[in-house]
Amino acid sequence: MTPLATILARQIATTGPVSVADFMAECLMNPGHGYYATCDPFGTAGDFTTAPEISQMFGELLGLALAQAWLDQGAPAPFTLAELGPGRGTLMADILRATKNVPSFHAALQVHLVEVSPVLKDAQAKALTPYTIHHHDHVDTLPDAPLFLVANEFFDALPIRQFQRDGTGWRERQIGLEDDRLTFGLTFPLHVRDIEHRLDDTRDGDLVELCPAAPAIMAQIATRIEAHGGAALIIDYGDWRSVGDTLQAVASHEHVDPLANPGAADLTAHVDFEALVRDAAPLSPHLLTPQGLFLERLGITQRAHTLAANLTGGALDTHINAHRRLTHPDEMGTLFKVLGLTRADAPDLPGLTRKPNQADPA
Repeated sequence: MTPLATILARQIATTGPVSVADFMAECLMNPGHGYYATCDPFGTAGDFTTAPEISQMFGELLGLALAQAWLDQGAPAPFTLAELGPGRGTLMADILRATKNVPSFHAALQVHLVEVSPVLKDAQAKALTPYTIHHHDHVDTLPDAPLFLVANEFFDALPIRQFQRDGTGWRERQIGLEDDRLTFGLTFPLHVRDIEHRLDDTRDGDLVELCPAAPAIMAQIATRIEAHGGAALIIDYGDWRSVGDTLQAVASHEHVDPLANPGAADLTAHVDFEALVRDAAPLSPHLLTPQGLFLERLGITQRAHTLAANLTGGALDTHINAHRRLTHPDEMGTLFKVLGLTRADAPDLPGLTRKPNQADPA
């Protein structure tokens, strides 16, 4: 049993079962024993690998897309270039390298990173030397200025609540104790206003997930973009609307029991993009687009051929595999989706499209 498991078991024995959201928050960000608070989980030596760690092409193309969006909106200066959950800083480093020759882009930008992990803040500072970066614990302290923002695998790590349908109401899934072991259970029936609309597309026993932190985050992003201009690119795994238990734990690149070793594994859940769009009103959403299609539209295959010209042997094989992993339907190409958000009067974002008066960008 991990130290955090002992702490949680003692807490549950004293005060009763905890929500999945509270369990996730403790597992990920407990100051002394939380996963993100105490380790660097990224890369082959860690527990999982994100797209920026797979290939530089991912960050390069996102950077050029953001720079083009900035140009399309009149090149406002100064502006905020922000990332939510920047990991080691790899994505932002690739964005900055790819855009260094975009006229006036670097002179106008101010880099802001939203990160709570002390370990990762240090890694980001090293990766982004010699740029001046500004760290924030919360999105609400970002400047009131034009905002060009990227969030890659950020929302999947936010704690979720889970509700199982019971007639015309719901029972919340919680974590309790059974024979001194952590276990899942259900509350008495509840009426949950935030998911009343899900009674229209679910049946008894279906599980629906709710992310309590997302509305406030999206509202802060929307406030800045609506007032000052800019764009948000959100890349994550999930779909337009989620049904079922998507909570998962990953350690050493393998799926494990979420309750087995609290604090020693990454916990994530699929993103409900419909909810993000609703929370970002009045921003205009682009059509939710598979990552593979988005990257192909931005020219990843041409970029891959250019880089491959200087590679041989194992390096070439790794490069080819990276391209496949980012774009192929059997890899990250369809599981991961891209959501673009701008003001309604802004030009379409590179690699994305929207239709007039769209109600469902799925």
